[in-house]
Amino acid sequence: MMRPDTKVEKVYLYSKPVDFQKSIDGLAALVELDLRVAVFDPVLFVFLNRSRNRVKILYWERNGFCLWLKRLEAERFK
Repeated sequence: MMRPDTKVEKVYLYSKPVDFQKSIDGLAALVELDLRVAVFDPVLFVFLNRSRNRVKILYWERNGFCLWLKRLEAERFK
């Protein structure tokens, strides 16, 4: 859970579908190579899988990365 004092300046949506076998290191590499944004900035990085029924959110919090995963059972993210 994000701490109440966490400030998020921007949210980046990665436009291409992502292989969800990627974990923190793989997603951080996509951010640095494709988006060309520092992964340690106070921003959220949002990734969707090909079928758009799962979302991963990556962000840096104080001393480590946080990775959230949400899976929809019957719907799709738009």
